[in-house]
Amino acid sequence: MQKIKQGDTVQVIAGRDKGKRGKVMDVFPEEQLVKVAGIAIQKRHLKAGANQKYPNGGIIEKEAKISLSNVMFYSEKLGKPVRVGISDTDGKRVRVARGQRGENVVLD
Repeated sequence: MQKIKQGDTVQVIAGRDKGKRGKVMDVFPEEQLVKVAGIAIQKRHLKAGANQKYPNGGIIEKEAKISLSNVMFYSEKLGKPVRVGISDTDGKRVRVARGQRGENVVLD
């Protein structure tokens, strides 16, 4: 089970976008990378006719992949970024928030 999944809200903890929050669009576990909406925006300049999607060219903005180690799961229940662990409850594996004064808060 992955600790960060598509659709989770994460907060950036390192890099130029430190402190920003966004939803995870894609997860690339084999590369240890994620794409987060509104974070790590790259600009690409296209000539007219260089791409069928953009026949007039222009400046295209898209999210870049960022390292999984530079994001932290943001818990809506607790209202802060938390470390995520995996616990076995009733025969099911669930994600829990770690380090909350001894108790584990179920995230899913």
